[in-house]
Amino acid sequence: MDLLNQIIRQPVDPDYALVKARGDGPTRRGIAFAVVAIVIGAMFAVAAVQTNRSAPVLAGERTELISRIKAAETEQDRLRERATALADEIATLRAGALGDDDTASALQSQINALDPIVGNVAVKGPGLLVVVDDAPTGADQRQDRVLDMDLQVLVNGLWQAGSEAIAINGHRLSTLTAIRGAGDAITVDYRSLTRPYRVEAIGDPRTLHARYVESSGGIAWNELAQNRRMRYEISSMEEMTLEADPGMVLRYAKRAKS
Repeated sequence: MDLLNQIIRQPVDPDYALVKARGDGPTRRGIAFAVVAIVIGAMFAVAAVQTNRSAPVLAGERTELISRIKAAETEQDRLRERATALADEIATLRAGALGDDDTASALQSQINALDPIVGNVAVKGPGLLVVVDDAPTGADQRQDRVLDMDLQVLVNGLWQAGSEAIAINGHRLSTLTAIRGAGDAITVDYRSLTRPYRVEAIGDPRTLHARYVESSGGIAWNELAQNRRMRYEISSMEEMTLEADPGMVLRYAKRAKS
């Protein structure tokens, strides 16, 4: 009963009552909280002002960078066309220099047989068109995006299946071609590709499709399509034309024996 009477007469703890009577406890805490809030608000305000000031600069730098990239690609296209024209001129001069004797004819036949293989001339014929792309969630998940190694595996599978010539998005491949990743982009000989990725392969229409499906590249991409939901479409083409590789240049030469 004494304890109940004390609770009824004095419901507030004496220590709390003492702090309230002095009036300094809550006030100090309130002042400290207000100071912290003001400091945080000032920091956010400064950050917002700096962001707004730097936004036009960043936008200008981005626009300038895009312009420089487009100008570089335009110049690269011009140089590729120039290289193709010079290659045709070289072929004409070479044919004239070889002459018409049996040795020259044999050498010219050998050159004509090797040119399509190394990508030095355009080729035409039937083959396969393989279109691949990121999965629907690929924008957010890196494992659901097509990577440079995925295209490498696909191309190696087509070579393994007996392809005579291959191009990715119109870029002819050769033994010297580099398929690499540059940030979020994939490049072929340092030229960025855009999605979707169209891989064209010329080869024997009777065997190319079946051999590719059974190759390491076909098996790997079938798994990517089923487990990662990546786009993977294969279609047979009656005829396609693959342009020459403009990056194919003479790297060494020796004088023919007389």
